Amino acid sequence: MDKYSFLNAAHTSFFAELYDKYLKSPDSIEPSWRAFFQGFDFGSELALDELDVQTMIHAPGINNGQDLQMPQSLQKEFQVIRLIDGYRNRGHLFTKTNPVRDRRKYSPTLDIENFGLSQNDLDTVFNAGEIIGIGASTLSEIIKHLKRIYCDAIGVEYMYIRKPERIEWIQNWLNVNDNHPDYKVEHKKRILKKLNQAVSFEGFLHTKYVGQKRFSLEGNESLIPALDAVVERAAELGVKQFVMGMAHRGRLNVLTNIFGKAAKDIFSEFDGKDYEQEIFDGDVKYHLGWTSERKTDNGNMIKMNIAPNPSHLETVGAVVEGIARAKQDTHFPDDFSKVLPIVVHGDAAIAGQGVVYEVVQMADLDGYRTNGTIHMVVNNQIGFTTNYLDARSSTYCTDVGKVTLSPVLHVNADDAEAVVHASLFALEYRMRFNSDVFIDLLGYRKYGHNEGDEPRFTQPKLYKAIAKHPNPRDIYAEKLINEGVIEKEFVKELEEEYKASLEEELEDSRREDKTEITPFMADEWKGFVNVREWEMMESVDTTFERKSLDAIAKVITELPQDKKFLRKVDKLIKERKKTYFETDRLDWAMGELLAYGTLLKEGFGVRMSGQDVERGTFSHRHAVLKVEESEEEILLLNHLSKDQGRFQIYNSLLSEYGVVGFDYGYAMASPNTLTIWEAQFGDFSNGAQIMIDQYISAAEDKWKLQNGLVMLLPHGYEGQGAEHSSARMERYLQLCARDNMYIADVTTPAQMFHILRRQMKVNFRKPLIIFTPKSLLRHPKAVSSIDELASGSFQVILDDPDADVKKVKTLVFCTGKFYYDLLAAKEEKGREDVALVRIEQLFPLPAEEMKGIIEKYKKADDLVWAQEEPRNMGAWSHMMMHFSDSNKFRVASRRFYASPAAGSAVRSKMRHQQVIDYVYDKDKDNMSKPVPRPKKEEKA
Repeated sequence: MDKYSFLNAAHTSFFAELYDKYLKSPDSIEPSWRAFFQGFDFGSELALDELDVQTMIHAPGINNGQDLQMPQSLQKEFQVIRLIDGYRNRGHLFTKTNPVRDRRKYSPTLDIENFGLSQNDLDTVFNAGEIIGIGASTLSEIIKHLKRIYCDAIGVEYMYIRKPERIEWIQNWLNVNDNHPDYKVEHKKRILKKLNQAVSFEGFLHTKYVGQKRFSLEGNESLIPALDAVVERAAELGVKQFVMGMAHRGRLNVLTNIFGKAAKDIFSEFDGKDYEQEIFDGDVKYHLGWTSERKTDNGNMIKMNIAPNPSHLETVGAVVEGIARAKQDTHFPDDFSKVLPIVVHGDAAIAGQGVVYEVVQMADLDGYRTNGTIHMVVNNQIGFTTNYLDARSSTYCTDVGKVTLSPVLHVNADDAEAVVHASLFALEYRMRFNSDVFIDLLGYRKYGHNEGDEPRFTQPKLYKAIAKHPNPRDIYAEKLINEGVIEKEFVKELEEEYKASLEEELEDSRREDKTEITPFMADEWKGFVNVREWEMMESVDTTFERKSLDAIAKVITELPQDKKFLRKVDKLIKERKKTYFETDRLDWAMGELLAYGTLLKEGFGVRMSGQDVERGTFSHRHAVLKVEESEEEILLLNHLSKDQGRFQIYNSLLSEYGVVGFDYGYAMASPNTLTIWEAQFGDFSNGAQIMIDQYISAAEDKWKLQNGLVMLLPHGYEGQGAEHSSARMERYLQLCARDNMYIADVTTPAQMFHILRRQMKVNFRKPLIIFTPKSLLRHPKAVSSIDELASGSFQVILDDPDADVKKVKTLVFCTGKFYYDLLAAKEEKGREDVALVRIEQLFPLPAEEMKGIIEKYKKADDLVWAQEEPRNMGAWSHMMMHFSDSNKFRVASRRFYASPAAGSAVRSKMRHQQVIDYVYDKDKDNMSKPVPRPKKEEKA
């Protein structure tokens, strides 16, 4: 008796289903069957074209090392399943997704001969058809369905996903109607209506504003019905808010036809009118943000937000994620899916900009997740003038999506129904699995980079094809006419009606003299006001009752008794308690933690993120404590009271650009949360320079955006080399103007306490950059009393507390940690004739207070500006610009250098000491002078 007769006894559909499961997830089936299928695959790969009626395979675990004879019918079933698997894995390479070019060729193809099948098998019925939902079918029918599912206008990449339930869900979705929509007449007419709006809007602008930049959507107009469908369906699924980010191309079209911005306002921006607001510089029209409420066809209200963005491509993506997370935390903490982020990319940008990768890596991290983002790529197949073949090495521009094993759909932008179908797939997938999904909308760009550019200089062949190509509306209208859904006149009526409404809006806009910029997310900013520089300088009450302060201190200096912590942690917390309650002194960490605690008690939220912030780079903060055995996280600041605000602190991924963007976005949407980003070392913040230049320093002037983001930048020369010394304060100070942000370099825990509290106690928000210490975190003199916290306030300038006005001959102004270096030298030298004055806030600069100090020490005939940075760095250039009496200063600093600090600790210490020596003796060698250049040798 054949001991393997079970292969004949069972129905082939049973084995087909089992083999399909094996291909999706080998570990999901019983081990002996897994071994059997591994043997079959092994034999097939070695001698696929030599297989005959009786395939001989070696299948350990099934046949105990003996050769097994497999019936031909079963062998063929397996080969058909492998063909199906081939389409699932590689079908996207053979789609009809490019509307204006031939696709690149890939091999091997999906020809049946590559799977051990032949033309003779085409009429054979295979049970494998059940896998794609069509039941037992002939091979020709199976192939027909596979091509419709995987090789038509939508190409799908998903087989790399490692969760079988997601793969199964995707396949079930794709199998319905062979991955083709079956829309009702009204739905088709709506798609046509939105396409008409997209096409007509661009045509109207092209006629009325000839040659003006508008970064038209022409060639990808199907984005509009896609977004429209997502909004309508998302509202049905419970989404309450959209947060969207996109660059220039198509933005004006999206603003008008999706977000409901009045066309007359866009026309006013085209006409270049001045702004109604006096204290406002504004920005170009395709950078502006918008917030609106939209009522869907089913009567659901949904809030729409499109974030303002700079020209810097992909920067807005990080900001959008931060805005979305803030809205989720604030309004829907129990169901993040109610806020949906959508990021619209360009094909060249998503492939070329590194911040995309940083943002994608945030998708599943506790501190940054937003339960899935829909990424839509408006793929023009070109970047400015660069062909896509020169713009990336990857097969697709969307290959970054595979980092998080997200499904990717490539869609022909000319097929409007396919685009809407793919977009609804993306929405359903996101809502079901709380995961990112990518749509690659493959179209073209009708004109050059802008409407005045000549694209044929660099792509003559492509633009010859584009010039003859009909737009997506006309293509879809023709389809509907052929289906009998509409008459020819229907499209003309749609176009005329929409253009008439635009004409009316144009007339209305020309009756107005000025443009008004509507604030972004005004609903989140009720009660806040805009202020000028002098108002930023007004004193703020940041006191906090001593009794309540003691109560907070008690909570954060007592560990849970039922949990075991590392001895070092136990000792640290006990020392904090002893120092606070027995010595009436507190160090930097305690001052900082108490600032957070008091704000939490007052109902504010606190969020901090950055590299290693939970413990602190210099092991000072310990805001998160780990239970020794379980690594359970304990946040003592979340145990102050039942009605307190929420304290969140997250170690970030090793990113500056993306994380600063995220936290900036968070602060933008949550003004009642103290949002902090801390650099590992202040020097590393230049990795986020685009965020600093485009948003942090300029957004209020450009887009009327207030933001209270705090950046903590460890700064100070301690001989740690060029990249661990300077936070580049000169760069931040150079960006300061009028009233755009606060810059501080504080020197005591009390100052830190009050400046953080001030940030939330005012009725406006400005970014705050604080140059924080490293060595001062444990400096015996960098301490404060409890009363300085309870009853004090932030001081923009700190006078020398020990100076005798009558004796002072040298008046030294300095900032930050350098004060303590100068103080040590003063005490060592016994120099009672020197007063050391600390500028704690560098912008807005306390110029009047400085003048008052100079007047106070009127007997001082030696006025010194002292800094540890080189002369071309640090705050000196800022002082020259903003302090009228700066010409009276003698400057003590390092010489001019290209690098912030020497790599040699010995050399660094020597230079540091030379600056200190010069502060106290103006006859010493002045290190601030440039090194003299050697004379050029004369020619012989």
